[in-house]
Amino acid sequence: MIYKVTINDKVYEVEVEKGKANLIRTTAVEAAPAPAAAATVAAPAPAPAAAPAPAASAAVAAGATAVDSPMPGTILDVKVSVGQAVKEGDLLVILEAMKMENEIYAPCAGTVAQVLTQKGAKVDTGAHLVSIS
Repeated sequence: MIYKVTINDKVYEVEVEKGKANLIRTTAVEAAPAPAAAATVAAPAPAPAAAPAPAASAAVAAGATAVDSPMPGTILDVKVSVGQAVKEGDLLVILEAMKMENEIYAPCAGTVAQVLTQKGAKVDTGAHLVSIS
């Protein structure tokens, strides 16, 4: 059987035989697929997206350096607080992504102006975590 599956605006045409699947063709989608077409492909329902932490949407103060999340994940721990002096390379935040702990370090020396996340928050790539002035 041949299936067309759309993922991230790309259509994958896949041939499935007993115990084997082969990618036939990949094309870009020009328009959003119709909801009825998506129903023809048997796939597990995606998990509901968690709401981002309200503080993560806050703007970074003018003149401050924003420290952003390099990937989507969950904040395991915030190691700094507002007003704390940090040096370049100091540990700011521990981010869990893909079952790995990623340490986010200060890109420059300064004082923590804002902590824009909290322990347990779900963050996306590019979300502001901390600002340093």
